[in-house]
Amino acid sequence: MTAEPGIGFREIATDALRFWERGRIAFNLVLLALSIYMLRGDVFEYLFLLFAYALIANFFYTTAYIPDVFIQHSDFRVLWRRLRWLLWLAGTAFASFIAFLVLFGLAFNGWS
Repeated sequence: MTAEPGIGFREIATDALRFWERGRIAFNLVLLALSIYMLRGDVFEYLFLLFAYALIANFFYTTAYIPDVFIQHSDFRVLWRRLRWLLWLAGTAFASFIAFLVLFGLAFNGWS
């Protein structure tokens, strides 16, 4: 596994942006579907709170760029580009779990 010669920061950053920003759409759709399912009719009651949680979730989603860009600068770039969807999947699953806990509290305990 050798790094591709002549790959600069610009190409790596563009590749990371392309992958993670496409993934952000699916990430947000998963969390939106979970929110609608858990809260059902009460979605609009907690709209401001859900928006705040969405901002926090998207902030943490952005931290995926750190290992992506770092690993793409290594000799494992080719392998990483094929397997980084696993990091997306694990992060989305973890965010869904955290969202489930928060939404469970909103739906059944009335947190606000």
